[in-house]
Amino acid sequence: MISVEIDREIEERLEALGATTDSSKTGLSRERLIDALEEDLRDLNVAKRRLEEPAKRWTQEELEQGLDLEGRVGRLCSQR
Repeated sequence: MISVEIDREIEERLEALGATTDSSKTGLSRERLIDALEEDLRDLNVAKRRLEEPAKRWTQEELEQGLDLEGRVGRLCSQR
């Protein structure tokens, strides 16, 4: 169990959302915290995988030219 102090403005927003969704401030806070932690874990796993298995990286110039993986003009960005 943890306790977190929040600003009055955030508490008011939680109260308003809770009234709209028929949820408690605690329930809303718990759901958002879980969502944020899961997203952070996904981001961490992606970062680890990219470090272990580096992929093609594009330079700014390549992006501006719209080059694809084989160096051909593709649709990575709009042509000027």
